[in-house]
Amino acid sequence: MWLAFLSAFAGSAAAVGSSGIHPETSGPADLVVDSGGAGDFRTITAALEALPMFSYGRVNIFIRNGVYQECIRIDRNYVTLRGESRDGVIIRSNRPRPAWEAARDWIGPAVVNIHGDDVILDRLTVENSQPDTSVHAFAVLGTGTKTILTDCRLLSRGGDTVALWDYRGGMYYHARCEFRGAVDMVCPRGWCFIRDSRFFEVKRTAAVWHAGSWNPDQKLVIRDSEFDGVPGFYLGRRHYDAQFFLIGCRFTVNLADRPVYRVVYEDPARNNPDDYGDRTFFHGCRKDGAPLDWMRDNLGLAAGGPRPEDITPAWTFGGRWNPESVLPVEVTSASVSGDSLILTFDDRMTVRGRPVLRNRAGDRFGIVVQRYNDVDRLTFRSDSGVGLKDASGVWTVENGSLIGSTATVRERSVGKLFRIPTSPQPAAP
Repeated sequence: MWLAFLSAFAGSAAAVGSSGIHPETSGPADLVVDSGGAGDFRTITAALEALPMFSYGRVNIFIRNGVYQECIRIDRNYVTLRGESRDGVIIRSNRPRPAWEAARDWIGPAVVNIHGDDVILDRLTVENSQPDTSVHAFAVLGTGTKTILTDCRLLSRGGDTVALWDYRGGMYYHARCEFRGAVDMVCPRGWCFIRDSRFFEVKRTAAVWHAGSWNPDQKLVIRDSEFDGVPGFYLGRRHYDAQFFLIGCRFTVNLADRPVYRVVYEDPARNNPDDYGDRTFFHGCRKDGAPLDWMRDNLGLAAGGPRPEDITPAWTFGGRWNPESVLPVEVTSASVSGDSLILTFDDRMTVRGRPVLRNRAGDRFGIVVQRYNDVDRLTFRSDSGVGLKDASGVWTVENGSLIGSTATVRERSVGKLFRIPTSPQPAAP
């Protein structure tokens, strides 16, 4: 199966998903990793290394239950790693950052190193098994943007468990995750939205950290999540300009009475500019035991005076990305050139199978199989050799599917039925 997959990429970068639907998944799996040898590869690394240099469409790698003792590097875009179960798929390595610094390799200092955009990790555990709480020990480290972690356990005993560090354009979404670690266990740079997750701090240090000095709108948003840890753990801190929003979160009695604070060094040359001051906003948060005055509701003081219901992923990312979107991919324009129909979509596209489009008159247009690039346009050619006569009404997609490549929690597709918004125009010469 994997040979066919690679052949499709090598010949024309053609449709992923040609290997069909695997019963273990809710969607198509392009490659299957099984440590016991019953899949396409025994290791995740081998599956990633089998990908072409550039992933122009989304590639779904399904990982069967097992313990994978490896460190991995994802440097392609549009890669999904989906486990059979959160607790059953464990990617584990003893990886203290100082040891990696002393003998650097190309993989990176984390167990999972993400350097591609639109990467999704779903239903799995990533564990940095080194025992020292005084060192950095990344479970996940990344410099890509539009990174999604869902239904994952991200575990370490060191600092910076999840460190996603694209400080200019980084956007990250996490849901239903468990985070464990020491200082700054979740420490995004850029924009980050987290919901319905659990944080456990193993040391009397700060659980979360944020850097947002590149753009004053950058923020860390945490909704409807739980915080626990050793007695006296801190909520958060910052070294740079930062912005924290905590909405509907719960804290155990172990939380220390210390607000999110700025780290200041005796040597002023080590300090970063502090242009915006402290920006930590709460709404509907509760701590077991005595309430904390600094945790009172103050959301209205944030720029723009947002309401609790406004604090969504789309708001967090300023409309540039909505990872929770359930809207279908839409055709935004169409043009005709001879017997070819050229469609432009509102997303960059992944092709699965060999889709055929059929209009209400019964005219059929098969996809032109070629090297699909990272673009939002696809070309279809008439089966009869006759040009398009009628583009009105509902079109049907047969023999495959057209998928949006951008990372979203639920896969967005054109669907089986769609409309072309306006009459196709002649293609530009």
